[in-house]
Amino acid sequence: MKEHGPVLQMTGIHKQFPGVKALSDVNFRMFPGEVHALMGENGAGKSTLIKVLTGVYSIDQGLVEMEAKQIQIMSPQDAQNAGISTVYQEVNLCPNLSVAENIFIGREPLRFGRILWKEMNRNAIALLKDRLNLQIDVTQPLQSYSVAVQQLIAIARALSISAKVLILDEPTSSLDRGEVQQLFSVMRKLKSEGLSILFVTHFLEQVYEISDRITILRNGEFIGEYMAKDLTRIDLVSKMIGKELHMLEELPKLSGVDGDTGEVLLDASKFGRKGAIEPVDLQIRKGEVVGLAGLLGSGRTELARLLFAADRADEGVLQFEGNRVSIQTPRQAIDQGIAFCSENRKTEGIIDDLTVRENIILALQASQGWFKAISRKRQDEIADAYMKILNINPPNPEHLIKNLSGGNQQKVLLARWLLTQPKLLILDEPTRGIDIGAKAEIQKLVLSLSEKGMSVLFISSELEEVLRVSDRIAVLRDRRKVKEMSGDEMSQKNVMQAIAGG
Repeated sequence: MKEHGPVLQMTGIHKQFPGVKALSDVNFRMFPGEVHALMGENGAGKSTLIKVLTGVYSIDQGLVEMEAKQIQIMSPQDAQNAGISTVYQEVNLCPNLSVAENIFIGREPLRFGRILWKEMNRNAIALLKDRLNLQIDVTQPLQSYSVAVQQLIAIARALSISAKVLILDEPTSSLDRGEVQQLFSVMRKLKSEGLSILFVTHFLEQVYEISDRITILRNGEFIGEYMAKDLTRIDLVSKMIGKELHMLEELPKLSGVDGDTGEVLLDASKFGRKGAIEPVDLQIRKGEVVGLAGLLGSGRTELARLLFAADRADEGVLQFEGNRVSIQTPRQAIDQGIAFCSENRKTEGIIDDLTVRENIILALQASQGWFKAISRKRQDEIADAYMKILNINPPNPEHLIKNLSGGNQQKVLLARWLLTQPKLLILDEPTRGIDIGAKAEIQKLVLSLSEKGMSVLFISSELEEVLRVSDRIAVLRDRRKVKEMSGDEMSQKNVMQAIAGG
């Protein structure tokens, strides 16, 4: 392919919100036939830059050009008209409509005001087959297909609008390894056709597997643009977090709780729920970090929800501190001393329209009862203390939590549960979708809580992370526990073999 100038160029972009400078003099460009990774910590300005580019926010200052012509993007429709399409982390299509309807919604072929269903279905089949190598029944409802296929259908919709720039915002966060490879093969095909793809992810492995070019933002400022092959991983991380990687490389491995003599906090025997997870035996000792490893859908989250009674077990026995207990509701779990940080922080964690302070004190207020209100002075003291302990930014407890980055929202949820002083803290994907610096802080926090005697059940899709913080690992496959390992047995190879069944 002959040399081209940038298909998209953003120069000197500024964007400010009340009290927050989100983007300051940011430059960004994309070339035809490239995958361009946008990297940075949470709060670096990635989401704001994408929203400026897609017309969700207007820019305060700066220049946007498509194919060397200046354009004004004042709305998402303007972005679409310019050839800029976005596929978000959460697939924002209509699950009850057919695949073909989702692809052409609002642009259905019509004759005399009536939809030409056969023509629309034919067009959908051709688009999916020719552009994405995907052959499915386009008359079936979207919800009948996996998340991975729904992502591809969202991409097909974006391509059907004659996109020149395709933005993929965290497209792999809910996909397993095989589904990621399926998506990457589609991305390679599209870039070979000359499409520019903006790829946002927190998985470094994926950045280097698929990206040609990398732009790094930090604290709303442009740090640099690099060819992926010329930027080492250490350099990438250092530029993202503004410090050396020692915080992760030198993260201490927990010395470990004695697996035979430590006092048992929780003992689940033949504990399960039909259709969710096969009966499991699991013990967690005081001050121990137990990791749950397995692929998406292996039953990790299902087990966590059962232990917290977010879902109810229909078989098995649960003992807590040596006593047989029947925990029927999350409130009863909290009363026992169990806390649960869900993987779905948006829908099951944060309360969008409350402040950081209000979100932090929520669980403590609930455990005390609504008729014993925590005084405003005490709320302020609590919020200030935990914001310092967990380094929550911006350090303003009166900010609405919805305006914080994902990593800082996660820290607020941790503060909420730590405030209840739980005996067992269940963390389901506590570092999903957050930057490497915030990951390191949360991992260090887990180790420090364990050293102080708190037990932690730690779930993560990142195997290295599970190995780094866990004293013992239970491996799940196909919704059943297949192996448990500790000490020298805990290696990436052994865990992978257990997950794969070999």
